Amino acid sequence: MRCPACGSFDTQVTDTRMSEDGLEIRRRRRCLACDRRFKTLEKIELSLPVVVKKDGSRHDFDSVKLRASMALALRKRPVPSDVLEQAVRSIEEQLSAGGEREVSSQFIGELVMKALKRLDKVAYVRFASVYRSFEDISEFQALLAEVGPRRRGSSRKRSES
Repeated sequence: MRCPACGSFDTQVTDTRMSEDGLEIRRRRRCLACDRRFKTLEKIELSLPVVVKKDGSRHDFDSVKLRASMALALRKRPVPSDVLEQAVRSIEEQLSAGGEREVSSQFIGELVMKALKRLDKVAYVRFASVYRSFEDISEFQALLAEVGPRRRGSSRKRSES
């Protein structure tokens, strides 16, 4: 690590502290050449792919957009913000671990739908209704049937009464 005062590479770590979430390390350092003290911060940096939109345009992945679209679907739903943050991190990790340089926005949309389906069925339906842009009501009904409760024996009870 280079000293910001004199530029010397001869520095010594005097203290190391990890953040509560374990994602950052703060170090206090001392330059052995000029005795100046300074702090450094180490953070995990994920290598995320470029997003290819439907129109072919390419944009850097933006976790703020991802979080905002998921938060919109989860609006007024009983899902804590830390659970949302965990879901966003999970999607980022999946994208980073995939090793692809580019991914389609459709692929990211599918990851979001999987995450929302696990978190909250209503949020899943909200997101899917916009994301999939249904052509007719039958497609939407099929989505509702997919997440709705299974009724067992309801037809028998009606015919017996």
